[in-house]
Amino acid sequence: MNRRDFLGGVALASLTGCARRVATVARPPAIEPLPKLMPIRAQVDRIFRVTVCLRPFRAAGPRLDVERVGDKTVVHNYGHGGSGWSLSWGSSSIAVEKAMGFGEKDVAVVGCGALGMTSAILLQRAGAKVTIYAKERPPEVRSARATGSWTPDSRIALTNSVAPDFPALWEKMCRTSFHTYESYLGMAGNPVEWLDRYTLSDDTSPAPAREGALDFARYQNRVRDLTPRSHDLPPGTHPFPTRYASRSSSLTFNIAGYSRQLVNDFLVEGGKIEHVEFHTPSELSQLPQKVVINATGYGARALWKDESIVPVRGQIAWLIPQPEVNYGVGYKSVNILSRRDGIVVQDAGIGEMEGYNNDNEQPDRAAAEAAVNTVAELYAHMK
Repeated sequence: MNRRDFLGGVALASLTGCARRVATVARPPAIEPLPKLMPIRAQVDRIFRVTVCLRPFRAAGPRLDVERVGDKTVVHNYGHGGSGWSLSWGSSSIAVEKAMGFGEKDVAVVGCGALGMTSAILLQRAGAKVTIYAKERPPEVRSARATGSWTPDSRIALTNSVAPDFPALWEKMCRTSFHTYESYLGMAGNPVEWLDRYTLSDDTSPAPAREGALDFARYQNRVRDLTPRSHDLPPGTHPFPTRYASRSSSLTFNIAGYSRQLVNDFLVEGGKIEHVEFHTPSELSQLPQKVVINATGYGARALWKDESIVPVRGQIAWLIPQPEVNYGVGYKSVNILSRRDGIVVQDAGIGEMEGYNNDNEQPDRAAAEAAVNTVAELYAHMK
């Protein structure tokens, strides 16, 4: 209630004395006006690349145990499904605490993706001398081909396959990562930033479950306090052609710039990256370090013969960046996210069933163009 309404109510009460009270109706909350949403130029000739990422899914969740391999102590840190970037700092903090517990000040990290880089940087902060050994480094690593969204429970585990204490462990990793990402906000180049996301539909009823669909674990309700809640947008308040629309805000990782930031931070602190390809765990014996963090992601399936890792295929069509577009949209089965390094167009309908246990890393140009044409359909009908 504003001051004028409040004072008017007091004056009316003084004039009417004992007059019959009239019930008042609460006003609906004001709808915050939307910013002008610049359209995405969704033409197939603006696709500048198509990439495929194999998410390293484990039904029991990430592997974070310790193993002896010859004279080496190996701390595992892999198998995060579609949550690698989102959980990286939290998961790596657990791995680093275990690694530093052995009293060694010279530690190796195998792998140079999201989990490898964060493990290495946290080891440095803990006082260790660190060398990364990797076949590839950003931008060639698989995690460089991720969507770049804050998705901390995306394909993280199966509900009935995790240990009883895993939900609490997940929450710890999630909160640690989230608060670490806060320190990257506002940096030059915006490696991490908040963006609005719009979810569109013509039907509010939930989609029917597919036959044989997997029961992926969902833990977002444990951390609802971290991010703003989604708000429905009444008809006439938004430019979208669908019957229903909602708006939320979420963290976005501009992975090209963010990866470069991590690599630079590591090297500035004296870290080294050596090009090495391992084929068996026994080859770790050639390393001078006694303690190793294994952050090889999907590569652990071959290196460690870990058949618990299941590839979940995801494909992205990349449209030329548009600096004036600073939001994301979910429309039909397609997710669109405008990043600094390109506009991500991903068919979210492909992944849980079609992409599950699919290790094909060859891009599908026809599917990429179909997804972009769905985006074009949306903007052709926007007001």
